[in-house]
Amino acid sequence: MTAPPPDDCLAHNDWICGDYLSTRRQILLDALLQHLQLTVFSVALGLVIAVPLALLARRRRWTVGPVLGITTVLYTIPSLAMFSLLLPVYGLSATLVVVGLALYSLTLLVRNILAGLDGVPAEATEAARGMGYGPMRQLLTVELPLAVPAAMAGLRIATVSAVALTTVGAIVGYGGLGNLIYAGMNAFFKAQVLTASVLCVLLAVAFDLLLLGVERLLTPWRRASRRAVRARAATGPKRLVAALGRRT
Repeated sequence: MTAPPPDDCLAHNDWICGDYLSTRRQILLDALLQHLQLTVFSVALGLVIAVPLALLARRRRWTVGPVLGITTVLYTIPSLAMFSLLLPVYGLSATLVVVGLALYSLTLLVRNILAGLDGVPAEATEAARGMGYGPMRQLLTVELPLAVPAAMAGLRIATVSAVALTTVGAIVGYGGLGNLIYAGMNAFFKAQVLTASVLCVLLAVAFDLLLLGVERLLTPWRRASRRAVRARAATGPKRLVAALGRRT
C-alpha cells in the first residue's frame, strides 16, 4: 500500500489543513450562510416578542414577575429538550431551530430592555411631558433612545448565545456550522471540526463588534459626554495650578 505524500494534510487527518479550505470552500460558505440566517432570524423574532413584553411589564408592574419568571424558565430548559418539545409543532425544519433560539433570547432581551426603560431619568420624562409630549411620542423619542445602551447589551449577549446554540440545531439537520462540527466529530475529521469551530467563533465576534458599532451610532450623546469628561479631566490640573499661582 502506497503511503500518502508527506504534505497531504487531508490524508494525514491534520487539525490544520489548507487543502480542506480549498476543496470544501462551497460547503463551508453554505454552512456559514445557514448559520448566519438562523441566528439573525431567531434574534429578530426574539426582539419582536421581547419589546412588547418589556413595555407591558413597564406599564403594568404586576406583570413583571410573571413575564420575567416565564422567560427565565424557558431559558433553563436544555436545548435538546426544547427542540424535542417544539418538534410536534414544527417538525424537522429550520423554523424549529429559529423558534427555539428566539425563546432562549427572551430572558436576556426582556430583562435588559426593561432595565433600560426603568433607568430613564425622571427629569427627562418630566421635561418631555412639560413640552407637551404624549405617551407614545415620549416613548419613541425619549425613553427608548435612552434605553438603547442597556437594550443593546442584552442584544449582544443574546446574539452571541444564538450563534453558539445554533450548532445544536444539527440534531434536526439545521445547525449551520454545527452540521459540519457534528459530522466531523462522528468521522473524527479533525480539519472539519477545527475549521467549523473557528468560523463559529469568528462569526460570534463579528456579530458582537457589529452590534457595538450600531450602539455607538445610536447613542452619539454618550461619545459627546465622554469627550466632555476627558476635556474636564485634562483642564482640571491646569486650572488648579493657575489658582494656586494666583494665591501666591
